Amino acid sequence: MEIKKMYINGEWVEANTGELREIINPYNQEVIAKVSEGDKNDAIKAIKAARKAFDQGEWSTTSAVERGKVVEKIANLIQRDKEELAYLESLNTGKTMEESRGDMDEISLVFRYFSEMTDDSSSEVLDSPIPNSTSRIVREPVGVCGQITPWNYPLLQASWKLAPALVAGNTLVLKPSEITPLTSIKVFELVEEAGVPVGVINLVMGAGDTVGAELSSNHEVDLISFTGGIESGKKVMQAASSNVKNLALELGGKNPNVIFEDADFETAVDQAMNAVFFHAGQICSAGTRLIVEESIHDSFVDALVERVKHIKLGNGFDESTQMGPLISNEHLNKVINYVEKGKQEGVTVAIGGSRPNDPALQSGFFYLPTILTDCKTDMYVVQEEGFGPVITIEKFSTEEQAIQLANDSIYGLSGGVFTNDISKAERLATKMRMGTVWINDVNLYFPQAPWGGYKQSGIGRELGKEGLEEYQETKHIFHNLKPEPLNWF
Repeated sequence: MEIKKMYINGEWVEANTGELREIINPYNQEVIAKVSEGDKNDAIKAIKAARKAFDQGEWSTTSAVERGKVVEKIANLIQRDKEELAYLESLNTGKTMEESRGDMDEISLVFRYFSEMTDDSSSEVLDSPIPNSTSRIVREPVGVCGQITPWNYPLLQASWKLAPALVAGNTLVLKPSEITPLTSIKVFELVEEAGVPVGVINLVMGAGDTVGAELSSNHEVDLISFTGGIESGKKVMQAASSNVKNLALELGGKNPNVIFEDADFETAVDQAMNAVFFHAGQICSAGTRLIVEESIHDSFVDALVERVKHIKLGNGFDESTQMGPLISNEHLNKVINYVEKGKQEGVTVAIGGSRPNDPALQSGFFYLPTILTDCKTDMYVVQEEGFGPVITIEKFSTEEQAIQLANDSIYGLSGGVFTNDISKAERLATKMRMGTVWINDVNLYFPQAPWGGYKQSGIGRELGKEGLEEYQETKHIFHNLKPEPLNWF
């Protein structure tokens, strides 16, 4: 089995220690690859390469238009190798091929979008209040960027970081999740093929408490961008304070999906499922907290349960499969314990709530699509992110109560509202404290719109012009056109 290596300073290299990590298919626990397992020393080597490339190389001073052409080439290469990338993503994460193909289309769009944000006239001329002077604002690259990506959408999340960082003229070190690195490795081959200069991009595999910790604390790193769990995010934030580096965090959410009685019933039921059961609920924006108007609660639950009965679990490479496995045995146990805590709190399991009995699924990390009713806002399962195929359902009777419930969370990533009353929809969208609010839809994103959360869902934004600005510093340049002595002293 070929060993997948790291990419440091333009070379594919093994880990400093020679250690390897086995990567498994969550559908059947088959070992699908062995990859180099880096440590702190590998991270330092990559950081030094990125530092040298930024301080002494030409990438940061190359015109934004030329950088954009390289990033556009990456987009084309991803589209060219879409099928191989989708195969690797499904093999590594367990998601269906249809989902992975969709991810690859979106990833190439992300690179293409940022490749077009290359107006070198991004400097802004100010009307200086000082006579005989000029004043302008310019945007420059931050410098060396550490980027830490999660296991649930390995290449999609990486694209949100790689594309703007490169267009802005930064150098970088990417650390993918240690359990889902395969598509990141492949895309670095494509970035190399696209002609990104030596040292500009670096890839180090390894654990968060070694490689990730070094990226977060190292004083030669100017920015750290992290997507992942809230507890890990807090550690990254603490480590980043060591040299007050720029910080971008996307830490997930417990996302409400509010259903009013005047919503289109069938659409709302269908979208309630779409909000959660893609990729087995392992989505930071999953609408796992369903908040349903009391008058339709029972009929809505009945309809949802009936639909959930027919979700087909299986191999992501089987075209009939609708939902694949969870990512690992460790994560499966977390979801099992999460639902058990709900049972102890008094929820009712309307459907699911266990592993499947199907013998064909016993080798994989499968958990049945689950609906929990009789939920109260102060319950653990309502407040905490389960990150699995589990929906909690609460009731409300007034618009004010719906808003109160939706906002009763430490998180604020996203939320949905289903109603045919336009005014009501807009009122809720205004009052919901979240970075994204969908009206009569769920889990949509596109490169032009910023993505990020309120409260403990994170700091900063990815995508959109804000996503590019995360990788830029703003400088004011003042020029005295007629200098003369002040003669104050």
